[in-house]
Amino acid sequence: MPSRLPRRVLTLLLGALTGVSAVAAPARAARGGGLTEYPITTTADSLPAGITAGPDGALWFTQSGADRIGRIAADGTVTDHRTPTPGSAPFAITAGPDGALWFTEQAAGRVGRITTSGAVTEFALPRAASAPAGITAGPDGALWFTEPGADRIGRITTAGRISEYRVPTAAALPYGIAAGADGALWFTELGGGRIGRIDTGGRTTEFPLPSRADFPEDIVAGPGGMWFTAAGAGSVDRIDTGGRVTRFALPGTDGDPGGIAAGPDGRVWFTDRSGRVGRVSADGAISVVPVPAGPDKSPFRLTAGPGGTVWFTELLGNAIGRIEPS
Repeated sequence: MPSRLPRRVLTLLLGALTGVSAVAAPARAARGGGLTEYPITTTADSLPAGITAGPDGALWFTQSGADRIGRIAADGTVTDHRTPTPGSAPFAITAGPDGALWFTEQAAGRVGRITTSGAVTEFALPRAASAPAGITAGPDGALWFTEPGADRIGRITTAGRISEYRVPTAAALPYGIAAGADGALWFTELGGGRIGRIDTGGRTTEFPLPSRADFPEDIVAGPGGMWFTAAGAGSVDRIDTGGRVTRFALPGTDGDPGGIAAGPDGRVWFTDRSGRVGRVSADGAISVVPVPAGPDKSPFRLTAGPGGTVWFTELLGNAIGRIEPS
């Protein structure tokens, strides 16, 4: 499937298809699998992308098409905050060690910070075209992020000091990133067909995947190693610290996995842009929850939420979904 790469780079690297307001968004009727959807009524076509649980008990998400950071409470009330830079295309978001939320701005070449009260600070990266994508809290008290436009892994302290480390493979397009149980950061190479590992001192190791057409996208720590989505292969895969990859194929032939997260039930959860949210156990057993009209909504990223729930963004559905696992 090498022909899919240019379209994926276009849609994923350029802003995911590229004031404060609050409104109680009415929940749509719950469907099978304990699924509820909350339309984002604060703005149309907001393209919600990244999502994470905040320290205030709410979920925080990026609105890459509206240059806003959104907050949704457990009752579905949505509040959003504009980013200072127009056309910033906020993308990934994570909870920081300082009690704030940190996010990437793909189009602006910046990393942002927002407090739970809505105060936003932006930090410009050394290269404006770096297109920062994934971001995660590291074991060293800093935030680590990927720069697919510059083939670098970035590190930013909570005070805003930035360091960068070049990825050994040219045109690797480092994309997703997550902290591992081994004290290092693990990242995907969307263009390089590899999984990378970088320690807090900046030393990098790369592990090639079985096929250059795998297009590894998102990554998270889970049972037995790091789990990642491989869109080109239609699978959710696991890699151990020695670089050995175990592949778990998605049901059907149309699987297009994107986001991945550790669930509240000890399993790894993932989104499938073909219209499903699924989970996989340590031994590879997969179960899925269909999202109503899911292919048109493009389930994208997800996170564990309060009360044993899983929340996900609908990139094209302009909504946030919630699942109560059985």
